[in-house]
Amino acid sequence: MVDIARVTRVMAGGKRMRFRTCIALGNKKDKVGIGLAKGADVTMAITKAVNKAKKNMINVVTVNNTIPHEIYHKLGASKILLKPAKKGRGVIAGGAVRIILELAGIKNVTSKILGTNNKVSNVKCAIEALERLRKPVKKEASHSKKKD
Repeated sequence: MVDIARVTRVMAGGKRMRFRTCIALGNKKDKVGIGLAKGADVTMAITKAVNKAKKNMINVVTVNNTIPHEIYHKLGASKILLKPAKKGRGVIAGGAVRIILELAGIKNVTSKILGTNNKVSNVKCAIEALERLRKPVKKEASHSKKKD
């Protein structure tokens, strides 16, 4: 669970309270997803968010329990920098981004949140950054054969 908030909508008859939840799910291997939902009570909001998170699962590219390359991603006011780390370094990340990285099964990574402190925005930005990761390209054998 990333975030729970009580939100209010002002109607003609007064204020209407609802609950918004942001849930992150992952298999701690290579899949992670987030769900954002509202409901009349907390349990309803959590149930809706879990269902959305299951539908929004993405595959994450990992190499030796870290990410294949450095990535900087911006989404609205959120800016996130993710860097691969050596084995044994661990997950160095703040707040909501740490949750996403651990659920994705990434064990060694360094991260920095550069923009807003909004948890929901940072989680969405982290998911998009992980989605943009590409597999490393293997270098071809050198073509230095001499022509006769």
